[in-house]
Amino acid sequence: MAAAAAGATPATARKTLFTTTSNLLSSSLAHGRRKLSCSAATAEAPRIAPQPPDLVRWVQREGGFVHPALRVANHQEHGLGVSAAAADGDIPPGELLIALPGRLPLRLRRPTGAADDVLVQLAKQVPDELWAMKLGLRLLQERANPDSFWWPYIANLPEAFTVPIFFPGEDIKNLQYAPLLHQVNKRCRFLLEFEKLVQRKLGTVPSKDHPFCGQEINSSSLGWAMSAASSRAFRLHGEIPMLLPLIDMCNHSFNPNARIVQEGSVNSSEMSVVAETKIEKNAAITLNYGCHPNDFFLLDYGFVITPNPYDQVELSYDGTLLDAASMAAGVSSPNFSAPAKWQQDILSKLNLHGEGAVLKVSLGGQEIVDGRLLAALRVLLAADPEAVHKHDLKTLMSLDAEAPLGPTVEASALRTVLALCAIALQHFHTKIMEDEAILKGEPPLTTELAVQFRLQKKVMIVDVMQNLSRRIKKLSPQKSTA
Repeated sequence: MAAAAAGATPATARKTLFTTTSNLLSSSLAHGRRKLSCSAATAEAPRIAPQPPDLVRWVQREGGFVHPALRVANHQEHGLGVSAAAADGDIPPGELLIALPGRLPLRLRRPTGAADDVLVQLAKQVPDELWAMKLGLRLLQERANPDSFWWPYIANLPEAFTVPIFFPGEDIKNLQYAPLLHQVNKRCRFLLEFEKLVQRKLGTVPSKDHPFCGQEINSSSLGWAMSAASSRAFRLHGEIPMLLPLIDMCNHSFNPNARIVQEGSVNSSEMSVVAETKIEKNAAITLNYGCHPNDFFLLDYGFVITPNPYDQVELSYDGTLLDAASMAAGVSSPNFSAPAKWQQDILSKLNLHGEGAVLKVSLGGQEIVDGRLLAALRVLLAADPEAVHKHDLKTLMSLDAEAPLGPTVEASALRTVLALCAIALQHFHTKIMEDEAILKGEPPLTTELAVQFRLQKKVMIVDVMQNLSRRIKKLSPQKSTA
């Protein structure tokens, strides 16, 4: 691949062809006279332009503010991002770091011509849960435009992303976690189907009204655009997603040293980043992307947080599964598969029984045990409806409530959860020590991410089991063994 000259233009940078190694999105993005697509990511994915324009200077030139201490640089812990690399001293809390005028954020806009009408029609075919694809279409429109106002921003975007839709097939399997596998396959199927819809629609559009300047769009380019939007967009002003140049290069932390401030209306807002804590020289500028499990971070951002106090595993609330868990725990109850009428009424209030019930529950995270699952187990293991009705649902759902239905019921409920943890562990095909050995061997990045993801799930489950075992031992001498 020939290197572009410094300050590469859209015309020169877009001559490069990148290919994806994903077995599900293997086609390249052919762009007519120029070709452009995404690739499976490497440890440090190159940017769209090999030597992109200076993003800080562009923001400043267009009326934005960037603190003199800030630079876009590689940070030892966080990788490429914004850091206080040029600071003379500490940046105090409350100091303005970045400010973007209303015209710099990239968002879906109201149609201003036939090409925009086509883009909006395509966006309407995208399910709301895949909002990143809607914004991604707008990003692709600007990437295809050789005179785009946002080119200095787009040139700095990665040409590849480490999200699972671009993993090799073997590393998708290496995730070993059904809920995430379902989401990955769902997104891949959507992109392949949406490619057909987009190509049919664009085949009927006059060249002057083509939203992508006549360039071909396929599943690979759509996947790149969706990944760019999901990994970089902020959902502000009532969940309206937008791309915030430079701000989106601030990395994530659950304990961030900065925060976003938004002022004004949706279409004329100014976005700012303000120091939340004292920021030392060379420190990365970090924002909190949200308190989410690793499923979210890997699927949308392409990274895994270790450790993640919000990580969890999903289970399906199912009578057969609970029966198996209770048998494994040595707990006898006929009510899991056939609850009594009064128990059914409470399960309905927990939205675990009846029409429209939401049967997805979880282990881990801040709750440790999903409150609805814990309340259900306590109720199903209780023999006295009057004792149960003395407590509200909030108490029954709280792990911190000390044995509200007595130590015998509590020990049985916690033992059943322990057994559910053991069953969840059995769904992973490898053991913790095996995963650790793989990681020590310095595998390819996608393999490392997949193994790190499943390893953190297992470690989290073991932590939950240890927590519950301690609680069981505290209940009473008679209920001290798990």
